Amino acid sequence: MTVRMTDVDMGPSRFYTSFDRGHNWQGPYRLTIDDLGIAARTDYVVNGPQDCFLFLTAGKTNKQEGRPFCARTTDGGKSWKFVSWIMPEIEKGFSIMPATVRLPNGNLLTALRVHDGDKRWVDCYVSEDNGLTWKFLSKPGVDTGSGNPADMIVLKDGRVCITYGVRKAPFGMRARLSSDNGVTWGDEIILRNDGGGGDLGYPQTVQRPDGKVVTIYYFNDHQDQERYIAATIWQP
Repeated sequence: MTVRMTDVDMGPSRFYTSFDRGHNWQGPYRLTIDDLGIAARTDYVVNGPQDCFLFLTAGKTNKQEGRPFCARTTDGGKSWKFVSWIMPEIEKGFSIMPATVRLPNGNLLTALRVHDGDKRWVDCYVSEDNGLTWKFLSKPGVDTGSGNPADMIVLKDGRVCITYGVRKAPFGMRARLSSDNGVTWGDEIILRNDGGGGDLGYPQTVQRPDGKVVTIYYFNDHQDQERYIAATIWQP
């Protein structure tokens, strides 16, 4: 499944489904949940053959982006229901672009791109009741410059790996590891610090069978040149 948006504030959003690992796609299908204006980015946790959590951003009461929430389908995507807000609204900013994992202990952990006033960072929230309620847990990305979403995976050894872009000098890609389900994080790992400007990031990360991690992102060598897709292979 992939989810896309038309507008960052109030949507609308649409989703597509594939039953053959992306070779063929069905859709687009309009994503409607109550009367929310949805600005979607693909982030989901599969619970079963027909059961899936989808993590999205809705427009705030002032119709600007954004406030993250959890939705659920139990009929294979034919219908979606609102489950919970992940955090309160931010008056002068936003919290958007969730990246969520199911932890080894069964809890849900999500990383949010946060902008409040003139500060931008990454927050983690945890749900201990399968998405019904959420609480703040930690701040793995203290300063991301002009802001960047994170990606998270659970490694084979049970540690949580978070990756994110930094849009301030030295521009580049960073990672951190947690051995306690996101409560605390190790020192920042510099994957790259040679970016030509802040137009970079939006990582996607996977772990290979040999244990190494592949982080894919978009990048630039100079602020006046075209961006490109790049990857870093590293040992966590």
